[in-house]
Amino acid sequence: MLIDNHNREINYLRLAVTDRCNLRCNYCMPSEGINFAKNDKLLTIEELIQVGSILVEQGIDKIRITGGEPFVRKDVMVLMRALTKMEGLEDISITTNATLIGSHIYELKALGIKNINVSLDSINKETFERITRRKQFETVHNNLIRLITEGFNVRINFIVLDGQNEQDILPIIEVMKHYNVSVRFLEEMPFNGGSKNFTSIKWNYKAILEHIAQAYPDYQKLESPKTSTSINYKIPGHQGTFGIIPSFSRTFCGSCNRLRVTATGDVVTCLYGKPKVNLRDIIREADGEENVKSAILNAIGNRAKTGFDAQQEHSTTVFDSSMTSIGG
Repeated sequence: MLIDNHNREINYLRLAVTDRCNLRCNYCMPSEGINFAKNDKLLTIEELIQVGSILVEQGIDKIRITGGEPFVRKDVMVLMRALTKMEGLEDISITTNATLIGSHIYELKALGIKNINVSLDSINKETFERITRRKQFETVHNNLIRLITEGFNVRINFIVLDGQNEQDILPIIEVMKHYNVSVRFLEEMPFNGGSKNFTSIKWNYKAILEHIAQAYPDYQKLESPKTSTSINYKIPGHQGTFGIIPSFSRTFCGSCNRLRVTATGDVVTCLYGKPKVNLRDIIREADGEENVKSAILNAIGNRAKTGFDAQQEHSTTVFDSSMTSIGG
């Protein structure tokens, strides 16, 4: 079991397989992209499997595969197959933009990987294309419907962007009310490769809820797990639910159970903090496995108490990275 220096149990790993993405969402990176990592700087699939296995042995029982866009990596299913065989790993999930998942849906279902988060910041084609700078709306929509139809546990992640997509908050709830889907609205964060900066947001979690409440005043708050980042709600008559994630306000730090390993091997104990150690070179050395275990324990033992404390570790450069390079 992994226990941090604030007595929080760490049982959830977000494991990035690539920093590359086939979309160019304007809140994530500049239109020209970022300086993506060279292939020799990425953990190989075998190394990702090894890292996952080590961490499961140390007490991780939930792994979420992230990117970039995970399915940009053509050998990602090799990792998925290996994860399903790890004893003690109870939950495998994926965060994806749903552009490339189509050809893998049946195998994912056969493997029992059913928890899929789809990043979808608009239900309107024009708005979607303006935000993503790509013409992939039909593909995403079709794959989303396929995932729902095939019985996956689908959660839609919708980042609320002032002046861009707030008009779609209510329509996406209305469209999804017929499906057993959770639509989760996230506060915007300035992890965008330094393309813009801000210290406050208009659409914080309270403003999002107030906006929804005007249309659905009879919403009901649901009980959520202690470690949930999402505050969850149910609207009577709707098959699905909605949630709000205070990703900028950071109200959930006290129960954080997450650890991140980036595609290049950086161990990140808080989204807002500096990498604590890099596992890539360690795992490639003799006695790499034991040294990785020690490095993880040391990183876990030096976690910031909150995201605000973590931000102070590199306050002038914290938002220079793109979300795609730190694992979503």
